[in-house]
Amino acid sequence: MAGILDSVNQRTQLVGENRLELLLFKLVGRQLFGINVFKVREVMPCPRLTVLPKQDSYIKGVAHIRGQTISVIDLSKSTGGLAIEQTADSFIIIAEYNRSVQGFLVAGVERIVTLSWTDVMPPPEGAGKSSYLTAVTEIDGQMVSILDVEKILNEINPVSTELSEDVIDASVGESLGDKLVLIADDSTVARNQVRRALEPLGIKMILAKNGRDALDQLLAIEATCEHSITEKVALMISDIEMPVMDGYTLTAEVKGNDRMAKMPIILHTSLSGVFNNAMVKKVGADDFIAKFHPDELATAVKKWLKLED
Repeated sequence: MAGILDSVNQRTQLVGENRLELLLFKLVGRQLFGINVFKVREVMPCPRLTVLPKQDSYIKGVAHIRGQTISVIDLSKSTGGLAIEQTADSFIIIAEYNRSVQGFLVAGVERIVTLSWTDVMPPPEGAGKSSYLTAVTEIDGQMVSILDVEKILNEINPVSTELSEDVIDASVGESLGDKLVLIADDSTVARNQVRRALEPLGIKMILAKNGRDALDQLLAIEATCEHSITEKVALMISDIEMPVMDGYTLTAEVKGNDRMAKMPIILHTSLSGVFNNAMVKKVGADDFIAKFHPDELATAVKKWLKLED
């Protein structure tokens, strides 16, 4: 099973073509779930876990792997399902999110599949705010649920969205006037984290739930502008992983439009690494920031609005 990701370095050409690869797995039951391969460092049988005093009930324990101590989250229990009891027969997916490494306990790992982001849809409208889904897709006639891992992690260890005093500057919004900043992210939690972090700057924001939604909003606004969309939208902050249209494709679409190309774009994502920096240059984004550090994000926003000291 450890070899399931051996060819991951050969898969990088998929990104930037609005395609992705999902690692499919099961929790308790027959339902299939998926996680982007680029979030995954390793898949392995669950090792012996050490239980820590007063640990969160969703944490199954900690594992010592390759010289690093990693918390192992029961992915089934943390999403409202039954706890995974038989750890000896289970696996852990070691993944990197938001600048930290976590282990996710799963009942079984299936395979890797390749698909287009256009085949990945937002969760049903009736799923509600309590849903842990960020997207769904269908593979071989079976629905696959893509979990909102950022929501899960935030519930276990809430992320602070407060800015340092020396970063707060309400005059930023005053200088922008009625100009907007667009935030695109498929995770409701992540969108709200960005919104709360930037509110102390006094800027006006509009939100988009995926790349297609963001592009549609931009095109509608652009149609009302005399020369350039920058007359009304000063900056876009976009996630990379999003259903229907990912952030790379969204950026390429915007930068390829003469009337929108001058709008600065910050890619703000839980994906990280040298590979992503290369993709930023390829699609023409102006900046890349790994989630989630409110001061760093706000400083970058001020910089690209040309208001940073």
